[in-house]
Amino acid sequence: MKNLLKFIAVLFATSMMGQSGHIMQGVGAVNMSMGGAATGQPLDISGALQWNPAAISSFDENILKLDIGLFFSSPELRSTVPEFDELGQPTGNFFSGVTEDDRGLSPMPALAMVWGASESKHTFGVSAFGISGFGVTFPENMMNPINSPQEMGGFGRIESDYSLFQFGVTWSYQLTDRLSVGLQPNFNWAGLELMPNPTANPNASGYPSTDKANAFGYGGQVALFYNSGQGFKAGFSYKTTQYFGDFELENTYLNGETVTNNFNMDYPAIWSLGVGYTTGKFDLAFDFRYVEYEKTDGFRASGWTPTASVAGFGWKDIQILSTGIQYRGIEKLPLRVGYTYSSNPIDSDVAFFNIPATAIIENAFQFGLSYSIGNRLTLDGVYHYGTSNGSTSGPLNNPMFIEFYPPYGAIPGSEVSYDMTTSMVMLGVSYSLSSNSKD
Repeated sequence: MKNLLKFIAVLFATSMMGQSGHIMQGVGAVNMSMGGAATGQPLDISGALQWNPAAISSFDENILKLDIGLFFSSPELRSTVPEFDELGQPTGNFFSGVTEDDRGLSPMPALAMVWGASESKHTFGVSAFGISGFGVTFPENMMNPINSPQEMGGFGRIESDYSLFQFGVTWSYQLTDRLSVGLQPNFNWAGLELMPNPTANPNASGYPSTDKANAFGYGGQVALFYNSGQGFKAGFSYKTTQYFGDFELENTYLNGETVTNNFNMDYPAIWSLGVGYTTGKFDLAFDFRYVEYEKTDGFRASGWTPTASVAGFGWKDIQILSTGIQYRGIEKLPLRVGYTYSSNPIDSDVAFFNIPATAIIENAFQFGLSYSIGNRLTLDGVYHYGTSNGSTSGPLNNPMFIEFYPPYGAIPGSEVSYDMTTSMVMLGVSYSLSSNSKD
């Protein structure tokens, strides 16, 4: 048992170091295959615990669920700068290049459990999810201005690892036969590593690199779930801002100098509304989410500080649309198709500051299925493909140019851009610990 717990802990830590995209669109194979829609249509306990804690009251069994996926992303980083002659005048020529990410595969696990006593109006749950992360690995490239060596004016090797692990304890109560309320306190751990670290002040040799720093946080979630009993369902959920302490980043410059700086990055509040409809052979689901980046530390601020460090990512609030359909016409083999749309939080004028967090997926497509083995065991699977639907782009910024090109010192004629695709295969297993314990 000790070895199993140790393995699970290592797996979660490894996966979240490799996740891309700041907010995961779904949790587990079933929820991912429905595009992340679960606020008004809880098809499995992982989706319910993540998006609508009140909805766990709809499960009539004590259930344990584990999902493990392999995730791959392929971002590309491009940049262009004008060339100047010895007198500092533009020659009319440009220096351009492209760098491909070489991060590779990353594991993505999710663990959840729901239980309740027979004939009780109370249902309880626990969950351990990696809910957020971003990361890139762009090797140093002398043919690409943005990540040419720092002594040549670039950033050199660009690498980032951000991960957020959330442990939730959930309680749901049936106010009536149709309406449930849910509460979920959350306890969070986040890790951050940057190369170079733009939140630190540069010295004569450039920006430093950091060791991995940790921060702990807390927050909560409140929710309502309504089931008409005639097919129509609806849900509402509000996840508060997840408040974190500062990352204490231990920096090392190219010339060997060391220094420490603090950086605070919270997780944004999320409003979720969802509806679902169940008919003879179909389950339909649609969710709308609103994510409040503009009120969140680490994302609210943007631009340069007076000492030429980066103040924050400068992200806008975004909207997320999730929809899915499940077909149950084949015995023991339900099939699912899902789609997710997310607006882009990055404006062109701050694209330069977001090179470490390029994982912006606008369109995501999923296909999934399940297979029941006996009355207690179900196997789940999903394939995901996502695309940024074009590049996020903007000028390269330099604090020395702010006086002439406010507000961030855009270099005339320059451009930095990045795009990406993602793919994932995930398998899950759901096991009923007891049959009809809450009839």
